[in-house]
Amino acid sequence: MALSDLPAQRHRQVGAGFTDRVRGTRSWDAPAPVPGWTARDVVRHLVEWLPPLLAGGAGVRLPAGPSVDDDPVGAWQTHCDAVQSLLDDPATAGRLLSNPHLGELPLDRAIDQFYTSDVFMHTWDLARATGQDERLDQDFCAQLLAGMESMEEIIRSSGQYGPRVPVKEDADPQTRMLGFIGRDPEWTP
Repeated sequence: MALSDLPAQRHRQVGAGFTDRVRGTRSWDAPAPVPGWTARDVVRHLVEWLPPLLAGGAGVRLPAGPSVDDDPVGAWQTHCDAVQSLLDDPATAGRLLSNPHLGELPLDRAIDQFYTSDVFMHTWDLARATGQDERLDQDFCAQLLAGMESMEEIIRSSGQYGPRVPVKEDADPQTRMLGFIGRDPEWTP
């Protein structure tokens, strides 16, 4: 299924894919492809980094859910539902997010560009860590890769991505994207 270009719909699709992996996780302590992380840490990262960005840059306060330590499924679901409600709210279309590193962007576009894309990429991490379906939308992988390659120096200097992992020249878009963001596509727990 191709992903939508509309921020609310794309989040709905990407969030549903990640939710499937969250619900399918049997061991929250399973090591993840991000060095030093477990499956629980993948969820923690996604649940914890967006709320301060939204609060500081747009005055949006997402409702708090259960702790990721106590209930990773509930924490994710509460967070995902709150982000979806924000994107579905017609008033969001007129809101801006302001950040010294990002500038000023429409709120829905900022969520789509930075957060939904992050959920998409971390879907592979959780799936690989927990032995679930790790296939991602190939067109969106190619789109993300093209966008990131054009700003590689900025991305690498942010510290958010590891060094590029070499992959075969004829690798599919998912494998190339994973290598670009510093994941070893052959990683196993």
